[in-house]
Amino acid sequence: MELAHSLLLNEDALAQITEAKRPVFIFEWLRFLDKVLVAANKVDVKEKQKKLVEQLTGLISSAPGPPTRKLLAKNLATLYSIGDTFTVFQTLDKCNDIIKSKDDTPAYLPTKLAAVACVGAFYEKMGRMLGSSFPDTINNLLKALKNAESQGRGEILLSLQKVLGGLGGAAASCHRDIYKNARSLLTDRSMAVRCAAAKCLLELQNEAVFMWTTELENVATLCFKALEGSNYGVRVAVSKLLGSVMATALMPKQAAVMRQNVKRATLEEVLELMATGFLRGGSGFLKSGGEMLKGGASVSREVRVGVTQAYVVFVTTLGGQWLERNFAVFLSHVLELASHPRATQTHVEAVYSRRCVSFVLRASLGGLLGEKAQIAAGREICQAIAKQMRAVEAVVNDSSGESKVGSADVSASQHVMVCALQELGSLVQSLSATASPLIQEPSIGLLETVTSVLLHPSMAARLAAAWCLRCVAVALPYQLTPLLERCAERINSLKSSPEAVSGYSFAMAALLGGVHQCPLGIPHSKGKMVVSIAEDLLRTAAQNSRLSLQRTQAGWLLLGALMTLGPSLVRYHLPKMLLLWRNVFPRSQKELEAEKARGDSFTWQVTLEGRAGALCAMRSFVAHCPELLTEDVIRRLMTPIECAMTMMSHVPSMIKVHGAHLKASAAMVRLRLYDILALLPPKTYEGSFNALLRELVAEFTLTDNSANTTTSLLRSLCHYDDSVLMGSWLQETDHKSIEDQLQPNSASGSGALEHDPSSIYLRIPVGEAIPGPLPLGVSVIDASVALFGVVFPHVSFKHRLQMLDHFAECIKQAKGVRQQAVQLNIFTAVLSALKGLAENKSSLGPEEVRKSALALVMGALDNPNPILRCAAGEALGRMAQVVGEATFIARMAQHSFDKLKSARDVVSRTGHSLALGCLHRYVGGIGSGQHLKTSVSILLALAQDGTSHEVQTWALHSLALIVDSSGPMYRGYVEPTLSLVLTLLLTVPPSHTEVHQCLGRCLGALITTVGPELQGNSATISTIRSSCLVGCAIMQDHSDSLVQAAAISCLQQLHMFAPRHVNLSSLVPCLCEHLCSSHLLLRRAAVACLRQLAQREAAEVCEYATSLARKAGDSKDGTAINLNITETGLEGVLFGMLDRETDRKLCSDIHDTLGHMLSSLAVEKLSHWLKLCKDVLAATTEVGGAMAPELGKDEEDSEKKDEMDDDSMFTALGDDDKSKPSVAPRWATRVFAADCLCRIIMLCENADKTHFDLASARSAKVKNPKGDLLVLHLSDLIRMAFMAATDHSHQLRMAGLQALEDIIKKFASVPEPEFPGHVILEQYQANVGAALRPAFSPDTPSDITAKACQVCSTWIGSGVVSDLSDLRRVHNLLVSSLDKVQAGKSSSSQLYSESATTMEKLAVLKAWAEVRGASLLLPTSGFEDEDLDRASDVLPPDSLITLVQPELPSLSRLWLAALRDYALLTLPAEFASQLPPDGGAFYTPETIDSARLHYRSSWAPILHAVTLWLSHTGFGMNDGTEDPAPSPAPIAAKDPEELAKDRLHLLFGVSIEFLCFPRPEEPIEHVMSCLQALCTLLDSPSARTHIGEDQLLGVELLNVLHRLLLTRDPPALQLQVAAVVQETIRAAQDHLQHLRAKAGEKDTPPALGEGGDTGELLPGKSLVFAAMELLVFILVRHLPQLNARVADSPSHPAHKPQRLPDDSARLVAATVAVLAELPSLCSPAGSMTILPTILFLITGVLRETAMKTPDNTVPLPASAALQGIKTIIMSPLSRVEKTHKQWTGLVRSSLASVLEYSQPNMDEVSMLTAVTLFLLSASAEVVGVTSLQKGCMDLFRNALNSGDPWVQARCYQLLLSVFQHSSRALSTPYIHALAPPVVEKLKAVERNRPTSAAELQAVKEGVKVLENLVAMGLEQNRVQLLALLVPTLVSYLLDENAFASAPPASKGLHEFALQDLMRIGPLYPAAFKTVIGAAPELKSRLETAIRANQASSKAKALARPTQPTVQATPTIKLKTSFF
Repeated sequence: MELAHSLLLNEDALAQITEAKRPVFIFEWLRFLDKVLVAANKVDVKEKQKKLVEQLTGLISSAPGPPTRKLLAKNLATLYSIGDTFTVFQTLDKCNDIIKSKDDTPAYLPTKLAAVACVGAFYEKMGRMLGSSFPDTINNLLKALKNAESQGRGEILLSLQKVLGGLGGAAASCHRDIYKNARSLLTDRSMAVRCAAAKCLLELQNEAVFMWTTELENVATLCFKALEGSNYGVRVAVSKLLGSVMATALMPKQAAVMRQNVKRATLEEVLELMATGFLRGGSGFLKSGGEMLKGGASVSREVRVGVTQAYVVFVTTLGGQWLERNFAVFLSHVLELASHPRATQTHVEAVYSRRCVSFVLRASLGGLLGEKAQIAAGREICQAIAKQMRAVEAVVNDSSGESKVGSADVSASQHVMVCALQELGSLVQSLSATASPLIQEPSIGLLETVTSVLLHPSMAARLAAAWCLRCVAVALPYQLTPLLERCAERINSLKSSPEAVSGYSFAMAALLGGVHQCPLGIPHSKGKMVVSIAEDLLRTAAQNSRLSLQRTQAGWLLLGALMTLGPSLVRYHLPKMLLLWRNVFPRSQKELEAEKARGDSFTWQVTLEGRAGALCAMRSFVAHCPELLTEDVIRRLMTPIECAMTMMSHVPSMIKVHGAHLKASAAMVRLRLYDILALLPPKTYEGSFNALLRELVAEFTLTDNSANTTTSLLRSLCHYDDSVLMGSWLQETDHKSIEDQLQPNSASGSGALEHDPSSIYLRIPVGEAIPGPLPLGVSVIDASVALFGVVFPHVSFKHRLQMLDHFAECIKQAKGVRQQAVQLNIFTAVLSALKGLAENKSSLGPEEVRKSALALVMGALDNPNPILRCAAGEALGRMAQVVGEATFIARMAQHSFDKLKSARDVVSRTGHSLALGCLHRYVGGIGSGQHLKTSVSILLALAQDGTSHEVQTWALHSLALIVDSSGPMYRGYVEPTLSLVLTLLLTVPPSHTEVHQCLGRCLGALITTVGPELQGNSATISTIRSSCLVGCAIMQDHSDSLVQAAAISCLQQLHMFAPRHVNLSSLVPCLCEHLCSSHLLLRRAAVACLRQLAQREAAEVCEYATSLARKAGDSKDGTAINLNITETGLEGVLFGMLDRETDRKLCSDIHDTLGHMLSSLAVEKLSHWLKLCKDVLAATTEVGGAMAPELGKDEEDSEKKDEMDDDSMFTALGDDDKSKPSVAPRWATRVFAADCLCRIIMLCENADKTHFDLASARSAKVKNPKGDLLVLHLSDLIRMAFMAATDHSHQLRMAGLQALEDIIKKFASVPEPEFPGHVILEQYQANVGAALRPAFSPDTPSDITAKACQVCSTWIGSGVVSDLSDLRRVHNLLVSSLDKVQAGKSSSSQLYSESATTMEKLAVLKAWAEVRGASLLLPTSGFEDEDLDRASDVLPPDSLITLVQPELPSLSRLWLAALRDYALLTLPAEFASQLPPDGGAFYTPETIDSARLHYRSSWAPILHAVTLWLSHTGFGMNDGTEDPAPSPAPIAAKDPEELAKDRLHLLFGVSIEFLCFPRPEEPIEHVMSCLQALCTLLDSPSARTHIGEDQLLGVELLNVLHRLLLTRDPPALQLQVAAVVQETIRAAQDHLQHLRAKAGEKDTPPALGEGGDTGELLPGKSLVFAAMELLVFILVRHLPQLNARVADSPSHPAHKPQRLPDDSARLVAATVAVLAELPSLCSPAGSMTILPTILFLITGVLRETAMKTPDNTVPLPASAALQGIKTIIMSPLSRVEKTHKQWTGLVRSSLASVLEYSQPNMDEVSMLTAVTLFLLSASAEVVGVTSLQKGCMDLFRNALNSGDPWVQARCYQLLLSVFQHSSRALSTPYIHALAPPVVEKLKAVERNRPTSAAELQAVKEGVKVLENLVAMGLEQNRVQLLALLVPTLVSYLLDENAFASAPPASKGLHEFALQDLMRIGPLYPAAFKTVIGAAPELKSRLETAIRANQASSKAKALARPTQPTVQATPTIKLKTSFF
């Protein structure tokens, strides 16, 4: 392949490869050329042009395949347009000669087609440059058109289209000829030719004025004819033509109008023309009225669907603004279509017409209009409905004779009503809360208008009105309760009108069905109201025969709807329901028999309807309340159900007696029965299987049914992928809702509410907008088939065999069309049964059952109907799966092999090839491995059968199935399959799209099979890879969108496995183009691919997209693709798509793609993304029609452009005019943008903290102006959050408040550099207040108010605003909502369910609690020492408390009540009986389940606040408030002690319950709140005494905390746990002291403390043990080396101690401090049990953490360890006799350990300190042991010789403290050993004087030691001692000359020595004299120094002697803090 990449074709290489590979080689060369020509140097091209032209024209006659000829033509045209054009006419003539050639053989055809393609490409590229040659060319093409076959006709038409496009208006002289020729081909028998003709005419109408003036009617007629018998592709092409021509006729293009004087058509004329197609089809115009009234044959459905699409094209072409201006006319026209007698001849036709009209309305209204324009349109629709309703009322109320005409009007009006109401409903639902102006505006009166239709005489209209109300309630949940109440009131007041009973019950049922979409729900009482109304209706049904039917139906409908509210409500009404159900049916067999004899036809009708209703309510109950289905309930349900089954057998005889009009009611009963049985476990009705199966089989084999009704389930039971084989069965398209009408099964697509009113309250199936139950006849068969699948697996083999044989018999009996219908139903049932068997993992049965089933299936594999063949293949695969035996599978496979080898007819070849595919699909690669080779070889042969494209399609489809299911086993066949796929792609004509789609499936499956190997570089792999890429390239260039979609998904897989080899620079632009495609599947594929690319390479994707936009802007030739990528890049396009697309999958993929792009790009391109979000959010509904104001300018420019350039207007034809973002972003897109905003903030936080620091951000911006930091955009962030939080849309308000909360949290602490002491958020307080205020208005939904409370507390607690008067604004909002909470439960106007109230109240309490919590933290933060000057002008530190204080009395009461509720709600289920029957303070028993969630999210801050309040008020002892439990009889008030105890139990209980097992999803803040609450609680004395007395409580608390540490990591949390432990231990200490004090009063103190006399600590009972467990866990976690096992294990190499991170250091220090306290809790014996461990740990911590630090500070844990050692050694235990020996041993060992640990790299100072502590604190006999003494002395000696002056200094200080020890026995040995080295060291100083301050300090400390020794010495030794000190000091003095030049440290030494001498002299005058006198040189040095000193300054001399004493004290104080 690499050889193909050269400018000229490498002919040598071509000659060397095999014949088969040449076309691929040539194609690859053309692909390369296509890329390189555009980029190549023009000079190079011109040099080689001659040779190139030769090579390319040579290829024309080498019979190239379709993709090759397309590329070839493109390259030739490009070559001429770049190089010289001398020879272009020669080449053109050459092509024309080929076209003229008379050779008609198939072999010559490709050459002719290539020539045709070249001609088209030349004109398209060079157009008018080819000058006057065009008439000949065009005539030549038209001549060839006359006798070409279909492929030629299509190619020539497409070529003509290109010629026309290239020449524009210049070709006017030929327009008529082309028009005449193309016109006749628009009704060609080949569909591909029809499409081509439509495209050609579409191009023609751009210039040919006559098409939309004089010929307009003819064009329309022609299009209608073309639509007859059309397929989907033709409908799309022709509707595009028709719609565009009509739009042009209405608004001609400027340029064309200027050229000729044209009469423009009026809107009425155009619409009238289109209506004829809709109503009469292509059968010419029936001008005479007479024939029209007779209503001849109904219009062909294809035409109606095509014209419907044309309407949409027409409106989209004219654009959104046109629609806004002309909406009224358009609406009335479209609605007239729905009511026209020709459109409504039968009910099914009427439903189809309604569907079409709804489609037109939805596509135009929903897609083209912005939210504001949609509201205006809603107003128009309301008026239309009101007008119709007035007409209807006039007819109904008119009792005179004209009623006959009137009734026709009324029945026609129902269809108009249905269309209008459904559109209105969809409109309101899509607008969601932004529709509120539409509802609230009294002039529109939407609700009045819609409710008036509930009295319409027609049921369809009533149901549509009910549905519309449901939409309103779902969009605006605050309307739900008022609407329900209004309907209830009307039903009660209009009981005597049948329409009212029916209409209002429909409305109530619909509203109840909508509740599940409204998270806030409805009040519980409404359920009771519904039950009482329903009961009343059922009770009074028999009173008035005029109303019986309606009341019965209404009553049961309401009860069915009630069930959708779920178990929590239904539970209360269940007993009553069971009673009602039992009473509808006869109690016994006898009653059943008796009832047969009674009654007339009317009573029977009411009875049957009543029973159907009861069964329907049961089904709703079983479906919506599965939790209530206990065995007992099922048993009681079975009684009526069994009775209904028995009754079914009596019904046929009854129908004979009473007339056929009962058939429908009977069918309804059967439908309901089947539905409920399918939901119940089959075991419950085993006994009735026989009778039931008889009914079911009769149902779907049409035994008693003369109509040939077929089921609609077959499609869903067949595999989705097989739709390509079923021809007519469309895949997902934008037109699905109308294309469904054209499907072959009965009544397909004719779903309508009136077929089954119960569907109005059921959940809507995913993907449908409005429920559309199918007609009763079809629904019953569907239900029977579904139930058959459920029951079949539970039936005996004998019965299975009987049924299968019966099926075969039924098929044999039936003839013709009926046979097809019966067969379809039977196959669907069999598939359903096999699926049921597979799901139940049961087998099909013994041999005879299999035989029978196999015969049934095999018979259908050769059925001429493709759908049946598909079903048979599927059934065969499922059978193989269920039987699962290799022999059986082999037999089936062999049968198909034999058939395929012998059969020649298309039908059996297709059927059996699918059978092979399905076998592999269901058995998988392993099960069918042995047949793989044969299957593949047969299918590869079939796929090459060029004579039948159907065979190719089926064979390739099966091949794809086999490749998919075989996985790696297929690896050996990849190469041959791949080469076949490529060959077919290069040769199969593009018009056979199914073949190409299947080739795409194969290619995709092959790529998956090779998988990750595709990255490899071996020769075979690179060949496979390049073949795949070539295949993808061919498919990308195909004209069919499904094939292009397949190409994209193949490339997507390739990119997954071998990303380096997929060229994004060509793929991304292609994907961007597809985003504007009019085909849903192609848009889906493109977005799915982008989503994957954006995950890995978002930046590249965006870059390529933007460069594509630049290219499109630069290229001046007409090929600029219609793309709407502007400066916002691809992201902007995707945001725009969110407004247009309705497909769920597509939208979620767009969200993901944008999410991936955001994650990888938002931080780098911050302002770009923020602007994107801002533009989307700024387009709120207030901004008028089309665009946000910022974008208005561009609009005007683009309109000017339209005037100048007459081609540009129609480039976007039919692509729904997507080139302009025609609509302001809709609310859902804005919500997504607000979420993006929150994500951007989070991403910035994770990326870099500079984003949140204004000062450093500004300096960074100066350094790098391109850099972008979030904090610089703060005003934008606030503005966006504000816009969102104050929008109409509820969802957007929630998102806005969330964003606001995020912004406050992240920016609260960012200081404002220009005003020190202020933060940047302060300037935005007005915005925050304004954003929050609307959320507290009375009509705001609870969830928004709850969120706003959260934001309020965050804002108040963030400390941004320190001025109370400024805070008041926000604070008042909270105060007002607190008043609401105190108002209590009985709020009169309740709109939402009680749990919504719970949510709101708890949110308020939580917000207050958070403010209370924040008031603690704030005052201290920010005023550290250095801020003292600032603190003066700020409020007193308790500022926030002053806000909370006035509310505290009521708040505390409410908080405690909420906590009590929470405690009750967290009880396990088995204590449910203990819950108070009438609910808690804030929840009602009915909403208990949803209330739990709200409590769960708010209890933690409340707990913290309560503990704060209690510890401040001394546990509420002095508050007069009694418990808020409002008890009816005043019980004797508890005494404060009791009360305090209760509260304690509550708080401890709640905390411990939670900490035992915090759910992983619980936010860490809750855990922290809970721990802080415990800390606060343990601060208060009463809690301390409580936990001290109840030791087990303490143990439990510690165990729970230990468990918490095991599961949660954050350091802050562990620190908090340590704090709680410390408090607990302190509480225990207090308690123990209290006991000891008591015991001290008695005479014999028992051994108090844990461990008693034995010293045994019991795990589980002992607090100390629990504390040890927990503390050891913390230590070992942070210092794993402490664990002796780890340290000793060989796998654990010895390591150097490392510095702990700060958090860990703090934690370890806290832990050690607690550890040291533990012995004090024990009795002496007990303490001996734990001391070894504690000492081991503390010395271990010292060993691990005492490290040198650069600044010589002692690390936190080390100092804690030292403090701990001191605490333990000083403890009173050392004085206890019993344990003295043990104690001594322990202390000695510890000291020995410390000595052992002192290594060189340790911090010697800490070790010395530790040793000194031991020496000073313990008695001499403990540490005076020789071995220990020697170690200690060595340690000191080493320190003295240390090179570090700081160590020396500390060593001197510590030595001094040892020397001064009171016990001389201890200090003397040390003095003897260590004083001499000290003297030596000091003497040595003379020779090397100190050079730094530290060294000087060391010397001073040393001198101090000597001085003290002198002082300690006895008088008689004083002289000797001074003789050591004084000479040393004198030696430090300098003479005058040296002094001047000495360094500062040296001078310091001199001055120090001098002062010291002058101080010592007076202290020991006699001795001093002796010493000085003994050495004259000393005396002279001293005197000189004194003289110099006095001379230098007398003043100084006075000041100096006092100084050293001052200085000496602090250093000692600081350094000896441990003693």
